Amino acid sequence: MLYRVLDIAILGLLMDRDHHGYEIRSQLRDRLGVWANVSFGSIYPALARLERRGFVEAVAPVAPRGAPLSTGSLSGERASLRSLRTTSGLGRRGRKVYRITDRGRQEFVTLLADPATLDDSKNFSLRMALAQYLTPSLRVRLLERRRTDLVERLAEVRAGSHNEELDNYARGVMEHAAQGVELDLTWIDSLLSRERSETKTFADEAK
Repeated sequence: MLYRVLDIAILGLLMDRDHHGYEIRSQLRDRLGVWANVSFGSIYPALARLERRGFVEAVAPVAPRGAPLSTGSLSGERASLRSLRTTSGLGRRGRKVYRITDRGRQEFVTLLADPATLDDSKNFSLRMALAQYLTPSLRVRLLERRRTDLVERLAEVRAGSHNEELDNYARGVMEHAAQGVELDLTWIDSLLSRERSETKTFADEAK
């Protein structure tokens, strides 16, 4: 299941623009907020797997980002060369740029919209961060599935908090967990209200 989530994240980043492996690692943390400690040992095998399946392709960059420019001054030339050395330090694999294919775009939307792989909060947060690529109706389906899971989770936590064997501290933890789920449900309901409104507007305009 983990590799599928990583595939969604990588393909989602490539939907925006081409990236090399180092950029993908940074974007997973800074833009999508997942896997702060994800390693190149996970990213490059995932890119290789996606490339074998025809979902991404390696392309040559149009121009090296750290290419030195003529500045007309010795200090400027030195600064430009330092920038180039920093970029070159990423290594050979770091300079390999990947682009998503048409087949990869189709696979990305399929994976992103599939509620069968919606198994935890991190997974859901990743999908919502990339939800711009889904239609309103698909976003509604995803949100409804998440809401169902949260309602079930809330019932379990509330039932557990009534266990007479729990001491006050353990019960407090359970009650705190229930409040967290309730907050998530409030957020989901607000998103659902907005998405359903947009879906209705779209349907009305299509008539």
